[in-house]
Amino acid sequence: MRKPSHADAELLLHLYEIRRDPELRRARTWLISEFKATTWADIKSRYLSSVDEDRWFRMATSYWEMVATLVNRGVLHEELFFDHTGEDVVSWERIKSVIPDARADIRPTYLCQFEKMVQGHVAYRKRTNEAALKAAAKAASKSSAKPKPAKKSAGKRK
Repeated sequence: MRKPSHADAELLLHLYEIRRDPELRRARTWLISEFKATTWADIKSRYLSSVDEDRWFRMATSYWEMVATLVNRGVLHEELFFDHTGEDVVSWERIKSVIPDARADIRPTYLCQFEKMVQGHVAYRKRTNEAALKAAAKAASKSSAKPKPAKKSAGKRK
């Protein structure tokens, strides 16, 4: 895998700036904390009707699909992105139950990039968490195996 570049860093910062847009921020907050649909039929009847929630659903999911396309196609270094956020995983968890029916209704590739990126992100987290735990255990065993320095006696000073 290639090393992250300055262009990757610039793109990551730009995507962060986009995330700060007040409307996108509201959409992302809504998706994570207020979105209640559990089926595609719920979404169609409740949200796809020109209300704020309709716009927020489309805005948040299309943002993540766009980011995922950049990550999955190698335009943005995936590990650099994965090290910086977890919101994509949380957002996917909120909507994943509706995706099979949405794909049957809209198109089979609906939010496929988003799903693929999250799968990669979860696998990356698993690898890096396991490596961190292994390194911590190794460091702990090394420090407990070292002989402790003898305490100096409180005898007379010379």
